[in-house]
Amino acid sequence: MTILRTDDQTIEDLGIFGRHKGPGIYDIYNRLHTRGGEVLLQAMFRQPLSDKEAINSRSSIIERLAALQLPFPYTASLFDMAEKYLLHTEESEKGKPGLVALGEKEIQNGVQAVMEIIRLTKTFMEQDSVKNISAYAPEREAILRLLTDPALAPALKETSRGKLSYAAITAYDGLFRISAERKIKSLMEHIYQLDVYMSVAQTALERKFVFPKALDKGSCELRLEGVYHPALKEAVGNDMVMDTAQNVIFLTGANMAGKSTFLRALSTALYLAHMGFPVAARSMTFSVMDGLYTTINLPDNLGIGASHFYAEVLRVKKMATELSTGKSFFVLFDELFRGTNVKDAHEATVAVVKGFVSRRNSMFIISSHIVEAGEELRDNDHIGFLYLPTKMNGHIPEYTYTLEKGITDDRHGMIIIRNEGILETLKNGKKSGASTPQ
Repeated sequence: MTILRTDDQTIEDLGIFGRHKGPGIYDIYNRLHTRGGEVLLQAMFRQPLSDKEAINSRSSIIERLAALQLPFPYTASLFDMAEKYLLHTEESEKGKPGLVALGEKEIQNGVQAVMEIIRLTKTFMEQDSVKNISAYAPEREAILRLLTDPALAPALKETSRGKLSYAAITAYDGLFRISAERKIKSLMEHIYQLDVYMSVAQTALERKFVFPKALDKGSCELRLEGVYHPALKEAVGNDMVMDTAQNVIFLTGANMAGKSTFLRALSTALYLAHMGFPVAARSMTFSVMDGLYTTINLPDNLGIGASHFYAEVLRVKKMATELSTGKSFFVLFDELFRGTNVKDAHEATVAVVKGFVSRRNSMFIISSHIVEAGEELRDNDHIGFLYLPTKMNGHIPEYTYTLEKGITDDRHGMIIIRNEGILETLKNGKKSGASTPQ
């Protein structure tokens, strides 16, 4: 299975696992019932897919489960008992001297929990609705092969629920934790995968997310209708199209007009789409990329004494190196070269954007305050120009958060500064009754 190339900067930019300000994208999709499912979901967020068939297959499974609205067939307490019990295999007890051996009651509870999981799994897999999920068929068949293995046959035939003798408990304990340990572990991993599918399906239902369609790699196509950031409750959706004819978007807009939020919304949707997950939009199709990199909150690299500008240069260099491989990438820069003077930033932005245009199998979005750079690039037919407008209501700026075509001419920074009374405060001192900033 091919994995999408990305990095920690991108994961941090998109807030995949949250920041100090609150939950992350991972938390939106986490409706999980098992600890193993949580570990698997985290791994999936760190390794999006880069294979059209794998993406569409996973998406199809989750979409069908969402449509069926089947409940997860196990209780959390059942898995708590089973997972605690299965941690204490013969191998793990040898490798972890501090691991406290299980007591008789814990072994009994663990054995019965595993037996119940086996029974419930067989019942769930034999449902007609589950049989009809075609993309899930290979995994379902693998689970049934495990369940019909002669080693597990006694557990399925057992009828004395909760009334096992000491001898039976001992025998099943030896089976689950020693002789059939790998089979039980494999079964649990399949159930963790099912937990993830059903958790994400529940998120899709609750939030009315849509399932994107993955297209062939290298076709350089992205079509979004009504995309918005999944963490926002009253978000404004936006439409966007990119293809080989226009593989670069130059985005402008005043401060607070919503550029960074839009960029996160779009790149988060594309990141999640590569996982085969539903996204916050009305519809989405996308060509599969080899890699996805964003640069939104790039920190200074104080460890090597690097300024913000030099950190930006190194980031652009990394993108150039990746692009030189000839693979398909989605690359996003928010306020490219903000760490240097306007003249250098202007020249560097124009030069880099022109370089990006030539990589026709990749897609690029560059936001900038330097509208003059946009004007210089305007004659290039392969660059699309979008902006987020600011409407003035008297002296008060208002923001639509809705994309429009073109380059902004909004310059309202001084209006906002005057509205805040900064210049008056600097001239006359703190006004009577003014509050002290917290």
